[in-house]
Amino acid sequence: MPNSPGKTLAGRRAQAARNDEVILEAARAVFLDDPKAPIAAVAERAGVGISALYRRYAGKEDLLRQLCHAGLRRYVAEAEAALAEPDDWTAFSAFLTQVVDADVHSLTVHLAGTFTPTEEMGRDATRAGELATALFERARASGRLRPDAVVQDLGLLLEACAAVRVPDSERTGQLRRRQLAVLLAGLSTGPAADPLPGPAPAAGEFDWRWRRRE
Repeated sequence: MPNSPGKTLAGRRAQAARNDEVILEAARAVFLDDPKAPIAAVAERAGVGISALYRRYAGKEDLLRQLCHAGLRRYVAEAEAALAEPDDWTAFSAFLTQVVDADVHSLTVHLAGTFTPTEEMGRDATRAGELATALFERARASGRLRPDAVVQDLGLLLEACAAVRVPDSERTGQLRRRQLAVLLAGLSTGPAADPLPGPAPAAGEFDWRWRRRE
C-alpha cells in the first residue's frame, strides 16, 4: 500500500530536520576552526549541495545567527533546568557544568560581531542574564560564594573553560571539567581565600564584541 500524503509529508519534514541538524553541526565545526570560512566549506563538510544549504539559510550571516541563537537557547534551557534544583550551590555549579559541557561559549567568543542580532535574540539574551543572576544570587545566599564575586565573573569563567581545547574531544571535555572545578574552588568561600585582584568586571563591559564589524 502506498504511503498516504500525510505520512509522506511527515517523512519529508523529518528528513529536513535531520539535514538541518547535519548542516548546523558542520557549520559549528567549520566556524569554530575559522569564523571567516566561506559558506561553501559548510556544505562540503555536511555533504550537501550548496543549493540545499541556501534553501535553509539566506547566506552566511543567517547561518551564523542561527548557530549563536541555538547556543543562547541552550544556555537558557540549562539555567531553567538548574533553577529546579533545591540546593542553591548545587544548582549554580550544575548550571555551569552543563553550559561548559555543551560548549556554548566557544561559539559566542568566535562569532560575536560577525552578524546583526535579531530582536528575539535580544529578548533571549535578557532572559539568559536574568536566569544567570538568579542562580548567582542563590549561590550567594547559600553562603558558599565569595562576597566579592559578581555575576559578570561567570562570563569570564565560561570563556576560560571554552578556551581549553585539544585534538581529542573527549580529553577536551575532561580538561574543561577540571578547569571549571579549579575556577569554582576560586569562587567558593574559604578560611584562606584572598581578595580577588583588580576591579570586578562591570555590567556591559564586554558588549562591544557584539557590535557588527565591517
